[in-house]
Order: sequence, then structure tokens, then C-alpha cells
Amino acid sequence: MKYCPVHLDIKNRNCLIVGGGAVGTRKVNTLMECGAHVIVVSPDPTPQLTRLVSDGSITLKKRAYRSDDLNGMFLVIGATDDESLNRQISKDAERAHILCNIADRPEICNFILPSIVSRGDLVITISTSGKSPALAKHLRQKLETQFGREYADFLLLMGAIREKLLSQAHEPEAHKTLFNQLIDSDLIQLMQTGKTKEINSLLYKILGDGYKIEALI
Repeated sequence: MKYCPVHLDIKNRNCLIVGGGAVGTRKVNTLMECGAHVIVVSPDPTPQLTRLVSDGSITLKKRAYRSDDLNGMFLVIGATDDESLNRQISKDAERAHILCNIADRPEICNFILPSIVSRGDLVITISTSGKSPALAKHLRQKLETQFGREYADFLLLMGAIREKLLSQAHEPEAHKTLFNQLIDSDLIQLMQTGKTKEINSLLYKILGDGYKIEALI
């Protein structure tokens, strides 16, 4: 299977999780981080899911799955240990033309979830097209050691610089050289070690006056 890599905007969209165990709970956390309106169907949710219901973070239907639970949903994730139920969810989603993922069953999904390395707005996804989740996990763990919190801060800074340049009526094409210089410089390493004076000196050298990290982020 050859998958098309896509990052979905699910903010404020209705997303259904069927299954309230450990796997379902992890899927809920992933969708919540992306701003989805999460609905869980499970007769036996984990304590964490119960807490999320109590504070209004998710909606819970504490019962068995029904086909009409898909009404109004943008996507569904099946996270149960009942093979026949998982296949029923997949069939229902196919009929309703809804995005469907069944945990650990790529053959009955129309999308799969990659391993994720997240550092603020930096999101690195790894997929083995369902062939080896173990390899995807191994690669994720390696990447997590290579990309630290400084990359999240770096992206915040780059976004603030871009906005400032655009506010000064610079043409976007003219920014490419500046951004390439920032990326090729020691800026990320300087941010990792918190060397504010050196960061500001570098920003001045590349961008000129008016660019100081403490004023930008």
C-alpha cells in the first residue's frame, strides 16, 4: 500500500474514538492536542478518560458502539480488542465516507497514524506504511534525541521574524536568503544554550536593527 502523506486540520471537528482502554486513551490525547472535539464510546473507560469527561474536555457515551455514532463525525478511530467490532466500524465508516483508522489493522483503514516527534510547531512524522511499527518507533526514539525543545523556540522566532518582515512590506521571495542564512547559522545551538547576547548579535548581523529575541518571542 502506498499512502499519501497528509497533515489534517481537525480543530473543532467531531472525532470519534471507539474503545476506552489504554490504546483508546492514547488516541484521545493525540486528537485533543490537535484541537479536536473528541467523543468516546466505551462501556468501560479508563480513569484518565473519566477525568477528562469530568472536566469537560471530551464527551463520553458509556455504552457499546452503534452505527449511528458515526453521524456527524469527521473521522473515527477503532481502538477495541474485538476484531468483529473493529471490522464493523470500518464497514460503517466506508458506507458513510468517513475517515477511519483501526488500531493495528492497516488492512481495514483508509488512513494510518504515523509515529510522531513533536516540538512545538515542528511535527516530524514517521511511517513504514504499516509494515513495521517497531521500526517506526525506533526511528522516532532516535529523532527525539536529535530534535530538542530548542527547535520549538527556533520556530517561534522564525515565525515572529517572518511576521515582522511582512509588516515592513518586504516581498516574500526576498526573505528566502535571510531565512537560509538563519537556518545555516549557529542560531539553533545558541538558543539551546540560552546565549541571548550572541543570538542578538547574530540577528543584527543577518537582519539589521530592530531584531532582538526578547522582543520577538
